Amino acid sequence: MNYDTFVDMVAQRAEVDSDTAVDLSRGTLQTLADRLTGGEAIDLAAQLPQPLQAVMRSPQDAAEPFGAQEFIGRVAERATVDETAARTGVRAVLTTVREAVTGGEFDDVMSQLPREFRDLVEPVLMPGGRARRR
Repeated sequence: MNYDTFVDMVAQRAEVDSDTAVDLSRGTLQTLADRLTGGEAIDLAAQLPQPLQAVMRSPQDAAEPFGAQEFIGRVAERATVDETAARTGVRAVLTTVREAVTGGEFDDVMSQLPREFRDLVEPVLMPGGRARRR
């Protein structure tokens, strides 16, 4: 997936303009890099569009342990939006990340996060319209 498509998908999902979608994407990915081990952040970055790869560079090897609510608060601060917009943006970005990278890589990312983070990703629609969490 290229950068413009990524940003357009985030903007559409979050119902925001392109500039806000960029801010939400960067804020979410920076915060995700804080939450992942350094190696996993690098692995994820390798599969993202070029302008977003640098955002994932974490100066630390260890993951910072914080939950979904603090994650949303950090994204709100970085993207300069309120927490409601940040929650919607995080959901849009993580769902777009799931579509932009391999299934195995996304599973590796999610395995480093507490179960509550699964609620921040749109469910995958199965044939017949059934939803399945990944």
